[in-house]
Amino acid sequence: MELVFKALADPHRRLLLDRLQERDGQTLLELQGYLPMTRFGVMKHLKILEEAGLITTRKAGREKLHQLNPVPIQQVYDRWVSKYSKPWAKALVGLKYALEDTSVETTAVETTSRVLQVYIKTTPERLWQAITDGAITKLYFFGSTVESTWEIGSQVKHLNADGTSMLEGNVLECDPPRKLVTTFIPRGDTDKEYTTKVTYEIEQAGDSCKLLLTHDDLVVGSSDVNDVFEGWSRVLSGLKTYLETGESLTIGE
Repeated sequence: MELVFKALADPHRRLLLDRLQERDGQTLLELQGYLPMTRFGVMKHLKILEEAGLITTRKAGREKLHQLNPVPIQQVYDRWVSKYSKPWAKALVGLKYALEDTSVETTAVETTSRVLQVYIKTTPERLWQAITDGAITKLYFFGSTVESTWEIGSQVKHLNADGTSMLEGNVLECDPPRKLVTTFIPRGDTDKEYTTKVTYEIEQAGDSCKLLLTHDDLVVGSSDVNDVFEGWSRVLSGLKTYLETGESLTIGE
């Protein structure tokens, strides 16, 4: 938490986070254009943000892309704000998708990815179980119970308490307790749905685990991109809370 507060204390670093929130996956050269300082100065700010877990980086050819990781900010909210403020909840809003009707004319759709990262003090085996065991997912995944055989090609369902489906998909890759890849199709009161892909990657990090979640194939320009980002932040924060404290993260009504 101290690293997060230190990183957020500087207005230049907050500006970098704002620019990444507007358009994720920018290079050092692009981010340098927002600040009145040298390339080296921007690099120092980005390093502090990465050490605090507020951004992640990934290689794309010769370039290094910087991506916003909102999980630490969500944890700050859960720890220092939510318990003192009026309860609120996004619930399924963060997991709904909507597209304009393209039945008349088909056009190329530009897609993007969202990457979230969180460190959890647990073992890879316990983390894998928490992701794939319905008795546990209902404690942090908006009350939904996951069901699947976890075999390649098998169906994955997140069921609400009343038995209706919140989201569905199919297993594309399953390598316990290291990697899980599934398609992602939200269900609800909309008939405008499209398929995206979610990847969980688990890596041992000392006495903790690093969980990297990548959500691919999101449609650029859709307001749902940020909604999904908020939804996953909430899910991962709840997952961390459960594994480290044994308690579910209460989401206000």
